[in-house]
Amino acid sequence: MKNVLMCFAVILILLFSAGCNNSTSSESYNRDSNYADSKASQSENMEDFIIPASNITELENGLSTVRFDGDYAFDLFLEQGGAATDQDVFRFISQSLIGTNTDLRMQAEGFGCSTISIKNTDGGYLFGRNFDWQNCDALIVASYPKNGYASVSTVNLGFIKQGAGIASSMMTDEILTVAALYAPLDGMNEKGLCVSVNMIEDNATIGQDTDKADITTTTAIRLLLDKAATTDEAMTLLRQYDLHASMNFMVHFAIADSTGKSVAVEYINNEMVVTDTSILTNFYLADGEKQGVGTSQSHERFDILNDAISNHRSMNKEEVKDTLDSVSKDNFNELESTEWSVVFDQSDLTATYYHRENYKTAYALKIDK
Repeated sequence: MKNVLMCFAVILILLFSAGCNNSTSSESYNRDSNYADSKASQSENMEDFIIPASNITELENGLSTVRFDGDYAFDLFLEQGGAATDQDVFRFISQSLIGTNTDLRMQAEGFGCSTISIKNTDGGYLFGRNFDWQNCDALIVASYPKNGYASVSTVNLGFIKQGAGIASSMMTDEILTVAALYAPLDGMNEKGLCVSVNMIEDNATIGQDTDKADITTTTAIRLLLDKAATTDEAMTLLRQYDLHASMNFMVHFAIADSTGKSVAVEYINNEMVVTDTSILTNFYLADGEKQGVGTSQSHERFDILNDAISNHRSMNKEEVKDTLDSVSKDNFNELESTEWSVVFDQSDLTATYYHRENYKTAYALKIDK
């Protein structure tokens, strides 16, 4: 899904230069000015939680955080019918939030991922996720919308910055943050619902076409983080919309809630199919002719994860981290890396990040309800 949202930056740079910072900008985009920390900080408790600020703050090279409080018009996006393509998402942002129109197209490539859901030895459930890609700039977004659940999600800023080219140096934190809110690849909300998008290497795509409103791959994740408290609610929400794969790229979703109910949501011949599973990599799980279609390495990673959970009815956070490490890219002699690993605690609402396979350094955040 490389470049899926790379053109956001070009659009927003052009639009902001046309006056989106002016006081006459649309009221649909309303950031809470009361949250004005100048930099990320850490709490003084033993956990040393990172507290994201309203400006993008670098934790280390290639990993940053930001917090958004306010209205980013996602309800309006849904009410006006959503979007069937990423280009339509951009058009909505330019017309409804900024007041201008820009028409751009994109291209995409694939990525590999692994997810696991397991009972927490210390109580509740844990959800672990690896995002495998070439080196990129990852952004952890803490979102506190006026009409939705608070959440923490992760975005590949490479999908945004590369599309801007030499203009990327002109992008402000505000531009990147607005784009990132519509571009999550995984996350957890205040109800403990977790979601991740994983690629499937297949020539098929997703393009549902009924009279329902439309959503794209990443706006589907934003929908679930903002609106769903449980796995059942997430599945109900997805059935209310026509899903369209960004750049015609086949994907499936891993969804798990705080009760431990975890599923894979796949789309076969444009029909939504749900399979109970605690593991997801990059091949189809649903029964039928598509089952098993995907990369050979994704099967290997699945088997490693399956062995791990077969030997452990529960794990603590450290054990989930070690399990993610066991399927990170450095184990497979490939040029790609696991750009981030994250362990979501669905009870205490913490997210612990590890960057580029450095599993000795952790960055922990907590969702404030």
